[in-house]
Amino acid sequence: MSEALTPALARPAGERAWSAARVRTVALALLVVAALVLPFVVSNYRSFQFTLVLVYAIALLGLNILTGYNGQISLGHGAFYAIGAYAAAILIEKFGVPYWLTVLLAGALCLGVGFLFGLPALRLEGLYLALATFALGVSIPQLLKYKALEPWTGGVQGVVIVKPEAPFTLFGMKLSADQWLYLFTLAVTMLMFWLAWNLLRGRVGLAWVAIRDSHVAATAMGIDTAWYKSLAFGVSAMYTGVAGALGAIAVQFVAPDSFTLWLSIVLVVGIVVGGLASIPGAVFGALFVQFIPNVADQISKAAPWAIYGLFLIGFMYLMPAGINGAVRLGWARFRQRRRRGAPASP
Repeated sequence: MSEALTPALARPAGERAWSAARVRTVALALLVVAALVLPFVVSNYRSFQFTLVLVYAIALLGLNILTGYNGQISLGHGAFYAIGAYAAAILIEKFGVPYWLTVLLAGALCLGVGFLFGLPALRLEGLYLALATFALGVSIPQLLKYKALEPWTGGVQGVVIVKPEAPFTLFGMKLSADQWLYLFTLAVTMLMFWLAWNLLRGRVGLAWVAIRDSHVAATAMGIDTAWYKSLAFGVSAMYTGVAGALGAIAVQFVAPDSFTLWLSIVLVVGIVVGGLASIPGAVFGALFVQFIPNVADQISKAAPWAIYGLFLIGFMYLMPAGINGAVRLGWARFRQRRRRGAPASP
């Protein structure tokens, strides 16, 4: 009798699992469709704002790879964002390189810089590593103002970039520059998220998580911790550099004062609010980074940062695991209640 009951008991569980996977697939498909339609139903300014959301999402995903999945704390990732932004600006304005190619080159440059920075940082852990990255974030804006580099960086006045025009029409309709740049950034974002998803599910991602959970245990398992930690720094910097290049093209301007230490702090806030060790959390964190300061400013012109602080405290109090953690918890509770309310199998 037990053999006869086994398939009957196993089938509902399998159907429930398949149903959950189908829900995730459908939700992702709807999200992609909504993202594609978005620039055609909002103004050009809103398209610009959502382009910056995508840019921040890439940068936050890069920092989350380093901090959330590998356990290394960085307070200077704004420096890699600045390197990527200036690389794109200089290549476009000084050498006439196509804007799409500058995104690849900026990512490659930051990959190398981040990997090399990660090598000496191997001797540092915890707050000492955070302090080293803090020094990087403080020094880069000052180096960009150095007189010997002014012919390239423009000094304190920065570099102005011309926003690219759409290379084609869509259904006979000419896209605006903001609409095209949003769609281009969306394509890059989807590619970067897909790469991160595959990387984190593979051997490299498992090694990073093992090092984060226990450095001693990871070494005992034969993991080359020095190599994987430097690689995490390089990959994280690459993502942030790509975001910096896209951000520079979107804003059409780069200057040292745009990449102060506050940018690095904002990126840390984004990954914590969105959810550590979470790929979707990068999107939630990017929405927070882009829109909450504007909302705070609309609530109080006199003390917008006080309102921003209250928002941040509220998010941390109500969602200690981040927005993505709260969403997952809510979905799990919904499934549990639905399962309890379902009629018993005959």
